[in-house]
Amino acid sequence: MRGEFTPAKGFIIAGLLALWCGALFGVIGSWQHVIPNVIDVVPFVKSRPLHVSLVIAWIFLTAVGGIYHYLPKIVSAPLHSTRLAWLHLVVFVGTGFAVIAAYFLGLFGGREYWEFPPVLGIPIALSWGFLLYNFFRTANKYKGPWPAYLWMWATGVVFFLITYLESNLYLFPHFTGNMVRELTVQWKAYGALTGSWNLLVYGTAMVVMERSTGNTAIARSRSAYLLFGLGFTNLLFGWAHHIYPVPSALWIRILAYAISMTEWVILARMIQQWRATVKEGKRGSSTVFGRFMFASEAWVFLNLGLALMISIPAINLFTHGTHITVAHAMGSTIGINTTILFASVFFIAGGHRSGSMRTVFWIFNVSLLAFWLCLIGAGMVKGYFTVMTDLPFQTIMEKARPFIVGFAVSGLGLFAGLSVLVWRAVKAIAFVQREEGAQSGEEPAMAKAEVLH
Repeated sequence: MRGEFTPAKGFIIAGLLALWCGALFGVIGSWQHVIPNVIDVVPFVKSRPLHVSLVIAWIFLTAVGGIYHYLPKIVSAPLHSTRLAWLHLVVFVGTGFAVIAAYFLGLFGGREYWEFPPVLGIPIALSWGFLLYNFFRTANKYKGPWPAYLWMWATGVVFFLITYLESNLYLFPHFTGNMVRELTVQWKAYGALTGSWNLLVYGTAMVVMERSTGNTAIARSRSAYLLFGLGFTNLLFGWAHHIYPVPSALWIRILAYAISMTEWVILARMIQQWRATVKEGKRGSSTVFGRFMFASEAWVFLNLGLALMISIPAINLFTHGTHITVAHAMGSTIGINTTILFASVFFIAGGHRSGSMRTVFWIFNVSLLAFWLCLIGAGMVKGYFTVMTDLPFQTIMEKARPFIVGFAVSGLGLFAGLSVLVWRAVKAIAFVQREEGAQSGEEPAMAKAEVLH
């Protein structure tokens, strides 16, 4: 018997579908680098923004779905307004369809993550206002000091709206009239925007840790509040390591370099502590959500190493604007954020068994590793020959071609793994049998959680 279909389920399913579509356009875009004009109906100028916008939508939709699911349980009270949550979903998803249609029709006008016509940003901002109101009216029912994840979510939802509005300042002549000012504000806004969704995702990870073990000390530890403080500081200042070529103030660059990756160290430490608290560790490591939490830890360390390297100005000179930057983005977006969100999704849908999930899990992660390494290889070739030689761009890209072919091929494996994961997750979420209401009790114990055979 299927449980009540809630706004939380709607957000999560919409997020999963956005991830699958975004991955599909990512595969198309990668092969367009290998075989020009391989798919004329969706040229690269369209496949790239479709890929980027849909994958970002996956992060926000699924994180928000998790908030709508977990928050009533955390405060032991119903969501302030279920109707407002449904309205948020309808407006956000409806605007998403309008964005996709605009891309297919070749209607652009925005910047970077938001290349759609700026007018479509109005309903996005409006719907986020629904979340702001609903979140704080519900969260204020919590009795006692807030655990760290509530502070993360609160900061994330507030600063998404602030940074989203800031990312549209290019519409005003004061910013477009000065290239340095425009570039600085744009990258500040997008870097801070990344910081806002990181807080939503890290807060979700902390909730999964707490509710899977019943250990409420996790979210009230010094490490938890330190992670929140570092994440917030990174949101405010960490973006500056993206704009070394821009003549911004020296103190901003030094501060950004010092703090840009520190939050990952604390996140990895917290996951390790969580692993130590899981009862019967072997059983914990065999659950789907457990495996994805452990995978996020590995990807934190991998991407931390890469990010620290490219944050060094002398190295950044070679890597900026190359495929290494893309590898850093993919490691963060897929390796860390996506694995944490999959952990949350499968935790919410606990109890669904599948003997093939272990294989799918490894296909996903091994393909992602190959994908990541090929991007780094292509970036190293491009960066070196661009800076150290006078070779034309076409010649340089020919030298990088073996790595580009490798990342396109590994992308097929990554897409295959994601496709199965999305399908299983959609079915599991759609058919969660327990009641989703505020008083429905705890998530199933780990012994009843989804087990990999």
